[in-house]
Order: sequence, then structure tokens, then C-alpha cells
Amino acid sequence: MKLNKEELLKISGGAVSATLINAIVKGIYILIELGKSLGSTIRRVTANKSCEI
Repeated sequence: MKLNKEELLKISGGAVSATLINAIVKGIYILIELGKSLGSTIRRVTANKSCEI
């Protein structure tokens, strides 16, 4: 089946690409890791278990 130019212009896409999903998952992963690091730092500082330089 071949579409003419007018029919091709009417086509609209709405699919979510794999790249977009991958970027969202990576962003969530980074936020989780940042939260873990921040939580560990706060716990060590409040418990006076930090290493002196």
C-alpha cells in the first residue's frame, strides 16, 4: 500500500522511544544514588564517624 503526499502529512506519531525511556530510568537511578550518598554522609556526620584528613 502506497500513501500519497497528503496522507503522509496526516500521519502523527505518538510512540515513546527507547532512548527517552532509557534517559528517564538513568535519571531516576542517579537520583537514588545521590540520595544514598547524601544519607550516608548525614549519618556519618551525626554519628561522628567521619574520617579526619
